[in-house]
Amino acid sequence: MIVVDMFKLPIQFILERYVTKYFKKHPEVKLIVVAGSVGKTSTKHAIATLLSQRFAVAMQEGNHNTHLSAPLAILGIKYPENIKSIAAWLSVFRAARTRIKMPTGPDVIIQEIGADHPGDIARFGRYLRPYIGVVTSVTPEHMEYFKTMDAVAKEELMAANFSELAIINRDDIDGEYAKFLTNGNLNTYGTTGIAEYKFEMQNFTTENGYEGAVFTPEYDPIQATVKVAGEHSLRPVMGAVAVAVKMGMTTEQIAAGLKLIRPVPGRMNILKGQNKTLIIDDSYNSSPIAASSALQALYGLQAPQHIAVLGDMNELGDVSAAEHEKLGKLCDPNILSWVVTVGEQAEKYLAPAARQRGCQVRSFKSAIDAGGFVRGVMEEGAAILVKGSQGGIYTEETVKVISTMEEGDELVRQSPQWLKTKADFFSKFS
Repeated sequence: MIVVDMFKLPIQFILERYVTKYFKKHPEVKLIVVAGSVGKTSTKHAIATLLSQRFAVAMQEGNHNTHLSAPLAILGIKYPENIKSIAAWLSVFRAARTRIKMPTGPDVIIQEIGADHPGDIARFGRYLRPYIGVVTSVTPEHMEYFKTMDAVAKEELMAANFSELAIINRDDIDGEYAKFLTNGNLNTYGTTGIAEYKFEMQNFTTENGYEGAVFTPEYDPIQATVKVAGEHSLRPVMGAVAVAVKMGMTTEQIAAGLKLIRPVPGRMNILKGQNKTLIIDDSYNSSPIAASSALQALYGLQAPQHIAVLGDMNELGDVSAAEHEKLGKLCDPNILSWVVTVGEQAEKYLAPAARQRGCQVRSFKSAIDAGGFVRGVMEEGAAILVKGSQGGIYTEETVKVISTMEEGDELVRQSPQWLKTKADFFSKFS
Protein backbone atom coordinates (compact mmCIF):
# COMPACT_ATOMS: atom_id res chain seq x y z
CA MET A 1 0.00 0.00 0.00
CA ILE A 2 3.03 2.31 0.14
CA VAL A 3 2.70 3.50 -3.46
CA VAL A 4 -1.04 4.08 -3.10
CA ASP A 5 -0.57 6.06 0.10
CA MET A 6 2.17 8.16 -1.49
CA PHE A 7 0.28 8.92 -4.70
CA LYS A 8 -3.40 8.75 -3.76
CA LEU A 9 -3.84 12.43 -2.95
CA PRO A 10 -1.93 13.79 -5.98
CA ILE A 11 -3.76 11.31 -8.27
CA GLN A 12 -7.08 12.42 -6.86
CA PHE A 13 -6.32 16.09 -7.50
CA ILE A 14 -5.13 15.34 -11.02
CA LEU A 15 -8.29 13.39 -11.83
CA GLU A 16 -10.49 16.15 -10.43
CA ARG A 17 -8.64 18.68 -12.57
CA TYR A 18 -9.21 16.59 -15.70
CA VAL A 19 -12.94 16.39 -14.96
CA THR A 20 -13.07 20.17 -14.52
CA LYS A 21 -11.29 20.64 -17.85
CA TYR A 22 -13.65 18.20 -19.55
CA PHE A 23 -16.80 20.11 -18.57
CA LYS A 24 -15.14 23.44 -19.41
CA LYS A 25 -14.34 22.10 -22.89
CA HIS A 26 -17.80 20.50 -23.26
CA PRO A 27 -20.26 22.83 -21.45
CA GLU A 28 -23.19 21.36 -23.39
CA VAL A 29 -22.86 18.05 -21.52
CA LYS A 30 -25.26 17.84 -18.57
CA LEU A 31 -24.02 16.12 -15.42
CA ILE A 32 -26.56 14.42 -13.16
CA VAL A 33 -25.31 13.12 -9.80
CA VAL A 34 -27.16 10.65 -7.58
CA ALA A 35 -26.43 10.60 -3.84
CA GLY A 36 -28.21 9.08 -0.84
CA SER A 37 -27.95 6.41 1.81
CA VAL A 38 -29.73 3.74 -0.26
CA GLY A 39 -31.32 3.49 -3.70
CA LYS A 40 -28.60 5.18 -5.73
CA THR A 41 -28.01 2.43 -8.29
CA SER A 42 -31.69 1.75 -8.98
CA THR A 43 -32.29 5.48 -9.36
CA LYS A 44 -29.28 5.87 -11.65
CA HIS A 45 -30.49 3.06 -13.91
CA ALA A 46 -34.04 4.40 -14.00
CA ILE A 47 -32.80 7.87 -14.98
CA ALA A 48 -30.61 6.41 -17.72
CA THR A 49 -33.48 4.33 -19.09
CA LEU A 50 -35.82 7.30 -19.33
CA LEU A 51 -33.32 9.83 -20.66
CA SER A 52 -32.15 7.37 -23.32
CA GLN A 53 -35.47 7.92 -25.07
CA ARG A 54 -34.19 11.32 -26.13
CA PHE A 55 -30.54 11.79 -25.21
CA ALA A 56 -27.20 10.06 -25.64
CA VAL A 57 -26.49 8.93 -22.07
CA ALA A 58 -23.21 7.86 -20.47
CA MET A 59 -23.42 5.76 -17.32
CA GLN A 60 -20.97 3.15 -16.12
CA GLU A 61 -22.28 -0.06 -14.62
CA GLY A 62 -21.39 -0.78 -11.02
CA ASN A 63 -20.84 1.56 -8.10
CA HIS A 64 -18.00 3.79 -9.26
CA ASN A 65 -18.72 6.36 -6.58
CA THR A 66 -15.45 6.79 -4.68
CA HIS A 67 -13.12 9.74 -5.03
CA LEU A 68 -10.71 7.88 -7.29
CA SER A 69 -13.24 5.92 -9.33
CA ALA A 70 -15.93 8.57 -9.87
CA PRO A 71 -13.77 10.92 -12.01
CA LEU A 72 -12.76 7.98 -14.19
CA ALA A 73 -16.38 6.90 -14.55
CA ILE A 74 -17.37 10.44 -15.58
CA LEU A 75 -14.60 10.48 -18.18
CA GLY A 76 -15.42 6.95 -19.35
CA ILE A 77 -11.98 5.58 -18.48
CA LYS A 78 -11.48 2.10 -17.07
CA TYR A 79 -10.22 1.92 -13.50
CA PRO A 80 -6.66 0.51 -13.54
CA GLU A 81 -6.32 -3.11 -12.42
CA ASN A 82 -3.05 -2.38 -10.63
CA ILE A 83 -3.62 0.79 -8.66
CA LYS A 84 -0.08 0.61 -7.28
CA SER A 85 1.42 0.99 -10.75
CA ILE A 86 2.70 4.44 -11.69
CA ALA A 87 2.70 3.36 -15.35
CA ALA A 88 -0.97 2.44 -15.12
CA TRP A 89 -1.88 5.87 -13.77
CA LEU A 90 0.22 7.62 -16.42
CA SER A 91 -1.80 5.68 -18.99
CA VAL A 92 -5.00 6.86 -17.31
CA PHE A 93 -3.82 10.47 -17.48
CA ARG A 94 -3.09 10.14 -21.22
CA ALA A 95 -6.55 8.73 -21.77
CA ALA A 96 -8.06 11.64 -19.84
CA ARG A 97 -6.25 14.22 -21.96
CA THR A 98 -7.41 12.44 -25.09
CA ARG A 99 -10.98 12.31 -23.81
CA ILE A 100 -11.00 16.07 -23.21
CA LYS A 101 -9.83 16.77 -26.76
CA MET A 102 -12.32 14.41 -28.41
CA PRO A 103 -15.62 15.66 -29.88
CA THR A 104 -18.53 15.67 -27.47
CA GLY A 105 -19.99 12.20 -27.07
CA PRO A 106 -22.86 11.98 -24.58
CA ASP A 107 -25.51 14.60 -23.99
CA VAL A 108 -25.85 13.50 -20.37
CA ILE A 109 -23.51 11.86 -17.86
CA ILE A 110 -25.10 10.15 -14.84
CA GLN A 111 -22.85 9.55 -11.85
CA GLU A 112 -23.35 8.07 -8.38
CA ILE A 113 -21.49 9.75 -5.56
CA GLY A 114 -21.10 7.94 -2.25
CA ALA A 115 -20.28 8.84 1.34
CA ASP A 116 -18.38 6.49 3.64
CA HIS A 117 -17.06 9.24 5.92
CA PRO A 118 -18.01 12.81 6.83
CA GLY A 119 -16.74 15.20 4.16
CA ASP A 120 -16.93 12.74 1.23
CA ILE A 121 -19.85 14.43 -0.56
CA ALA A 122 -18.43 17.86 0.15
CA ARG A 123 -15.25 16.88 -1.67
CA PHE A 124 -17.24 16.06 -4.82
CA GLY A 125 -18.68 19.54 -4.59
CA ARG A 126 -15.20 21.06 -4.85
CA TYR A 127 -14.97 20.19 -8.55
CA LEU A 128 -18.40 19.01 -9.75
CA ARG A 129 -21.15 21.42 -10.78
CA PRO A 130 -24.05 19.14 -11.65
CA TYR A 131 -27.05 20.33 -13.60
CA ILE A 132 -29.24 18.09 -11.42
CA GLY A 133 -28.46 16.55 -8.05
CA VAL A 134 -30.74 13.71 -6.92
CA VAL A 135 -30.77 12.61 -3.27
CA THR A 136 -32.49 9.25 -2.82
CA SER A 137 -32.70 8.82 0.96
CA VAL A 138 -31.31 9.61 4.37
CA THR A 139 -31.10 6.48 6.52
CA PRO A 140 -28.53 4.97 8.92
CA GLU A 141 -25.23 4.29 7.09
CA HIS A 142 -21.61 3.96 8.16
CA MET A 143 -22.71 4.99 11.62
CA GLU A 144 -19.35 4.09 13.10
CA TYR A 145 -18.15 7.28 11.37
CA PHE A 146 -21.22 9.51 11.17
CA LYS A 147 -22.49 8.81 14.71
CA THR A 148 -25.75 10.78 14.31
CA MET A 149 -28.52 10.94 11.70
CA ASP A 150 -28.08 14.70 11.50
CA ALA A 151 -24.53 14.08 10.33
CA VAL A 152 -25.76 11.63 7.68
CA ALA A 153 -28.44 14.04 6.46
CA LYS A 154 -26.08 17.01 6.30
CA GLU A 155 -23.61 14.95 4.27
CA GLU A 156 -26.03 13.46 1.73
CA LEU A 157 -27.97 16.69 1.17
CA MET A 158 -24.80 18.53 0.21
CA ALA A 159 -25.29 16.98 -3.24
CA ALA A 160 -28.53 18.94 -3.54
CA ASN A 161 -26.86 22.14 -2.39
CA PHE A 162 -24.01 22.22 -4.91
CA SER A 163 -26.23 21.29 -7.89
CA GLU A 164 -28.06 23.76 -10.12
CA LEU A 165 -31.34 21.86 -9.63
CA ALA A 166 -32.07 19.61 -6.66
CA ILE A 167 -34.50 16.68 -6.68
CA ILE A 168 -34.99 14.76 -3.44
CA ASN A 169 -37.02 11.75 -2.29
CA ARG A 170 -39.71 13.23 -0.06
CA ASP A 171 -40.80 9.84 1.30
CA ASP A 172 -37.40 8.63 2.50
CA ILE A 173 -35.93 11.92 3.71
CA ASP A 174 -37.47 13.21 6.91
CA GLY A 175 -38.78 16.75 6.68
CA GLU A 176 -36.73 17.80 9.69
CA TYR A 177 -33.59 17.59 7.53
CA ALA A 178 -34.77 20.51 5.41
CA LYS A 179 -32.66 22.60 7.77
CA PHE A 180 -29.59 21.38 5.88
CA LEU A 181 -30.89 22.46 2.46
CA THR A 182 -29.67 25.74 1.01
CA ASN A 183 -30.69 25.25 -2.64
CA GLY A 184 -34.03 26.94 -3.26
CA ASN A 185 -34.34 25.38 -6.73
CA LEU A 186 -35.70 22.11 -5.36
CA ASN A 187 -38.41 19.57 -6.18
CA THR A 188 -39.56 16.37 -4.48
CA TYR A 189 -40.55 12.91 -5.69
CA GLY A 190 -42.08 9.78 -4.17
CA THR A 191 -45.21 7.66 -3.98
CA THR A 192 -47.19 9.65 -1.43
CA GLY A 193 -49.32 12.76 -1.73
CA ILE A 194 -46.71 15.05 -0.23
CA ALA A 195 -44.36 14.59 -3.21
CA GLU A 196 -44.58 16.80 -6.29
CA TYR A 197 -43.65 14.01 -8.70
CA LYS A 198 -45.57 10.92 -7.63
CA PHE A 199 -47.13 7.65 -8.73
CA GLU A 200 -50.71 6.72 -7.93
CA MET A 201 -51.09 2.94 -7.95
CA GLN A 202 -54.15 1.33 -9.50
CA ASN A 203 -53.16 -2.33 -9.81
CA PHE A 204 -50.23 -4.70 -9.24
CA THR A 205 -49.33 -8.14 -10.57
CA THR A 206 -46.03 -9.99 -10.27
CA GLU A 207 -46.03 -10.48 -14.04
CA ASN A 208 -46.56 -6.87 -15.11
CA GLY A 209 -45.68 -4.80 -12.05
CA TYR A 210 -47.61 -1.63 -11.23
CA GLU A 211 -50.30 0.02 -13.31
CA GLY A 212 -51.16 3.57 -12.41
CA ALA A 213 -50.78 7.25 -13.13
CA VAL A 214 -47.75 9.50 -12.92
CA PHE A 215 -48.46 12.99 -11.61
CA THR A 216 -46.18 15.96 -12.28
CA PRO A 217 -46.66 19.73 -11.84
CA GLU A 218 -45.99 20.28 -15.54
CA TYR A 219 -48.17 17.71 -17.33
CA ASP A 220 -51.54 16.00 -17.20
CA PRO A 221 -51.43 12.54 -15.55
CA ILE A 222 -49.43 9.98 -17.51
CA GLN A 223 -50.86 6.46 -17.56
CA ALA A 224 -47.99 4.02 -17.08
CA THR A 225 -47.01 0.44 -16.33
CA VAL A 226 -43.80 -0.02 -14.35
CA LYS A 227 -42.44 -3.54 -13.98
CA VAL A 228 -40.99 -3.39 -10.47
CA ALA A 229 -42.04 -4.91 -7.13
CA GLY A 230 -42.58 -3.07 -3.85
CA GLU A 231 -43.88 0.47 -3.45
CA HIS A 232 -40.39 1.63 -2.47
CA SER A 233 -39.14 0.41 -5.89
CA LEU A 234 -41.40 2.98 -7.53
CA ARG A 235 -39.58 5.85 -5.84
CA PRO A 236 -36.38 5.59 -7.93
CA VAL A 237 -38.65 5.56 -10.98
CA MET A 238 -40.36 8.76 -9.87
CA GLY A 239 -36.98 10.35 -9.28
CA ALA A 240 -36.19 9.49 -12.89
CA VAL A 241 -39.48 11.02 -14.04
CA ALA A 242 -38.66 14.26 -12.23
CA VAL A 243 -35.26 14.37 -13.93
CA ALA A 244 -36.81 13.61 -17.33
CA VAL A 245 -39.31 16.45 -16.98
CA LYS A 246 -36.57 18.88 -15.95
CA MET A 247 -34.61 17.77 -19.02
CA GLY A 248 -37.55 18.72 -21.25
CA MET A 249 -38.77 15.27 -22.23
CA THR A 250 -42.33 14.83 -23.52
CA THR A 251 -45.00 12.70 -21.90
CA GLU A 252 -44.77 10.27 -24.80
CA GLN A 253 -41.02 9.87 -24.31
CA ILE A 254 -41.46 9.39 -20.56
CA ALA A 255 -44.21 6.80 -21.00
CA ALA A 256 -42.10 4.87 -23.50
CA GLY A 257 -39.13 4.88 -21.13
CA LEU A 258 -41.23 3.72 -18.17
CA LYS A 259 -42.18 0.56 -20.06
CA LEU A 260 -38.48 -0.35 -20.34
CA ILE A 261 -37.51 -0.04 -16.68
CA ARG A 262 -36.53 -3.30 -15.01
CA PRO A 263 -35.08 -4.09 -11.57
CA VAL A 264 -31.31 -4.18 -11.24
CA PRO A 265 -29.99 -7.65 -10.23
CA GLY A 266 -30.27 -8.15 -6.50
CA ARG A 267 -32.73 -5.28 -6.04
CA MET A 268 -36.34 -6.43 -5.63
CA ASN A 269 -36.03 -8.68 -8.66
CA ILE A 270 -38.84 -11.26 -8.94
CA LEU A 271 -37.51 -14.67 -9.96
CA LYS A 272 -38.98 -18.14 -10.39
CA GLY A 273 -38.12 -20.63 -7.67
CA GLN A 274 -38.29 -24.38 -7.40
CA ASN A 275 -41.66 -25.99 -6.69
CA LYS A 276 -43.46 -23.11 -8.43
CA THR A 277 -42.32 -20.64 -5.79
CA LEU A 278 -41.78 -16.92 -6.29
CA ILE A 279 -38.58 -15.30 -5.04
CA ILE A 280 -38.09 -11.62 -4.31
CA ASP A 281 -34.34 -11.32 -4.76
CA ASP A 282 -33.24 -8.26 -2.78
CA SER A 283 -29.80 -9.59 -1.93
CA TYR A 284 -27.59 -6.75 -3.12
CA ASN A 285 -27.52 -4.84 0.15
CA SER A 286 -29.58 -4.29 3.27
CA SER A 287 -30.45 -1.29 5.40
CA PRO A 288 -33.28 -0.64 7.86
CA ILE A 289 -35.54 1.21 5.44
CA ALA A 290 -34.86 -1.16 2.54
CA ALA A 291 -35.40 -4.29 4.66
CA SER A 292 -38.63 -3.06 6.20
CA SER A 293 -39.94 -1.98 2.78
CA ALA A 294 -39.05 -5.38 1.30
CA LEU A 295 -40.94 -7.12 4.12
CA GLN A 296 -44.02 -5.03 3.39
CA ALA A 297 -43.77 -6.00 -0.29
CA LEU A 298 -43.63 -9.68 0.71
CA TYR A 299 -46.69 -9.26 2.94
CA GLY A 300 -48.61 -7.84 0.00
CA LEU A 301 -48.20 -10.95 -2.16
CA GLN A 302 -50.95 -13.56 -2.31
CA ALA A 303 -49.36 -16.95 -1.60
CA PRO A 304 -50.06 -20.08 0.48
CA GLN A 305 -46.81 -19.59 2.41
CA HIS A 306 -44.48 -16.66 3.10
CA ILE A 307 -40.82 -17.01 4.10
CA ALA A 308 -38.40 -14.16 4.90
CA VAL A 309 -34.64 -14.73 4.64
CA LEU A 310 -33.01 -11.76 6.38
CA GLY A 311 -29.24 -11.27 6.44
CA ASP A 312 -27.17 -8.89 8.53
CA MET A 313 -27.50 -5.19 7.83
CA ASN A 314 -23.87 -4.12 7.69
CA GLU A 315 -22.21 -0.81 8.53
CA LEU A 316 -24.72 0.33 11.14
CA GLY A 317 -22.18 0.86 13.90
CA ASP A 318 -23.62 1.61 17.34
CA VAL A 319 -27.24 1.39 16.12
CA SER A 320 -26.84 -2.12 14.70
CA ALA A 321 -28.43 -3.94 17.66
CA ALA A 322 -31.41 -1.59 17.83
CA GLU A 323 -32.05 -1.65 14.06
CA HIS A 324 -31.84 -5.46 13.83
CA GLU A 325 -34.19 -5.77 16.79
CA LYS A 326 -36.60 -3.30 15.20
CA LEU A 327 -36.64 -5.35 11.98
CA GLY A 328 -37.30 -8.51 13.99
CA LYS A 329 -40.34 -6.84 15.55
CA LEU A 330 -41.71 -6.22 12.05
CA CYS A 331 -41.79 -9.97 11.35
CA ASP A 332 -45.48 -10.90 11.49
CA PRO A 333 -46.23 -14.47 12.66
CA ASN A 334 -49.70 -14.23 11.10
CA ILE A 335 -48.09 -13.96 7.66
CA LEU A 336 -44.64 -15.54 7.89
CA SER A 337 -44.25 -19.31 8.15
CA TRP A 338 -40.51 -18.93 8.71
CA VAL A 339 -38.00 -16.22 9.46
CA VAL A 340 -34.54 -17.36 8.39
CA THR A 341 -31.56 -15.24 9.45
CA VAL A 342 -28.03 -15.15 8.04
CA GLY A 343 -25.13 -13.64 9.98
CA GLU A 344 -24.19 -12.88 13.57
CA GLN A 345 -26.05 -9.59 14.01
CA ALA A 346 -29.31 -11.00 12.67
CA GLU A 347 -28.99 -14.10 14.85
CA LYS A 348 -28.16 -12.11 17.96
CA TYR A 349 -30.72 -9.31 17.71
CA LEU A 350 -33.25 -9.87 14.91
CA ALA A 351 -34.01 -13.52 15.63
CA PRO A 352 -34.95 -13.10 19.34
CA ALA A 353 -37.25 -10.18 18.50
CA ALA A 354 -39.00 -12.23 15.81
CA ARG A 355 -39.37 -15.19 18.18
CA GLN A 356 -40.83 -12.93 20.83
CA ARG A 357 -43.50 -11.92 18.34
CA GLY A 358 -44.31 -15.60 17.80
CA CYS A 359 -42.43 -16.35 14.58
CA GLN A 360 -40.72 -19.63 13.77
CA VAL A 361 -37.05 -18.72 13.35
CA ARG A 362 -33.92 -20.53 12.17
CA SER A 363 -30.49 -18.89 12.10
CA PHE A 364 -27.49 -19.72 9.92
CA LYS A 365 -23.99 -18.38 9.51
CA SER A 366 -23.88 -19.45 5.85
CA ALA A 367 -26.29 -18.21 3.16
CA ILE A 368 -25.87 -21.53 1.38
CA ASP A 369 -26.99 -23.47 4.46
CA ALA A 370 -29.92 -21.07 4.80
CA GLY A 371 -30.89 -21.87 1.23
CA GLY A 372 -30.79 -25.59 1.95
CA PHE A 373 -33.13 -25.14 4.89
CA VAL A 374 -35.58 -23.00 2.92
CA ARG A 375 -35.63 -25.52 0.09
CA GLY A 376 -36.63 -28.17 2.61
CA VAL A 377 -39.53 -26.23 4.15
CA MET A 378 -40.95 -24.22 1.25
CA GLU A 379 -44.33 -25.26 -0.03
CA GLU A 380 -45.59 -25.18 -3.59
CA GLY A 381 -46.34 -21.61 -4.67
CA ALA A 382 -44.63 -20.00 -1.67
CA ALA A 383 -43.47 -16.36 -1.76
CA ILE A 384 -39.91 -15.99 -0.46
CA LEU A 385 -38.05 -12.76 0.28
CA VAL A 386 -34.25 -12.99 0.25
CA LYS A 387 -32.66 -9.89 1.74
CA GLY A 388 -28.99 -9.40 2.65
CA SER A 389 -25.81 -7.39 2.52
CA GLN A 390 -22.50 -7.80 0.76
CA GLY A 391 -19.61 -8.47 3.13
CA GLY A 392 -19.86 -11.86 4.79
CA ILE A 393 -23.56 -12.41 3.99
CA TYR A 394 -24.02 -12.96 0.21
CA THR A 395 -27.64 -14.10 0.27
CA GLU A 396 -27.64 -14.25 -3.51
CA GLU A 397 -26.21 -17.70 -2.86
CA THR A 398 -29.43 -18.51 -0.97
CA VAL A 399 -31.31 -17.57 -4.13
CA LYS A 400 -29.16 -19.94 -6.18
CA VAL A 401 -30.12 -22.88 -3.97
CA ILE A 402 -33.87 -22.33 -4.24
CA SER A 403 -34.26 -20.86 -7.74
CA THR A 404 -34.70 -22.58 -11.10
CA MET A 405 -31.87 -20.70 -12.81
CA GLU A 406 -28.80 -22.58 -13.98
CA GLU A 407 -26.13 -19.94 -14.47
CA GLY A 408 -27.14 -17.21 -12.05
CA ASP A 409 -27.08 -14.55 -14.77
CA GLU A 410 -29.83 -12.55 -13.06
CA LEU A 411 -28.03 -12.44 -9.71
CA VAL A 412 -25.65 -9.92 -8.23
CA ARG A 413 -21.91 -10.58 -7.63
CA GLN A 414 -21.42 -13.33 -10.20
CA SER A 415 -18.15 -12.24 -11.82
CA PRO A 416 -15.21 -14.69 -11.64
CA GLN A 417 -13.54 -12.48 -9.04
CA TRP A 418 -16.65 -12.40 -6.87
CA LEU A 419 -17.21 -16.13 -7.20
CA LYS A 420 -13.66 -16.77 -6.02
CA THR A 421 -14.08 -14.39 -3.08
CA LYS A 422 -17.28 -16.14 -2.06
CA ALA A 423 -15.83 -19.63 -2.55
CA ASP A 424 -13.01 -18.74 -0.15
CA PHE A 425 -15.51 -17.30 2.33
CA PHE A 426 -17.92 -20.25 2.30
CA SER A 427 -15.12 -22.81 2.50
CA LYS A 428 -14.78 -22.14 6.21
CA PHE A 429 -18.30 -23.44 6.79
CA SER A 430 -17.80 -26.75 4.95
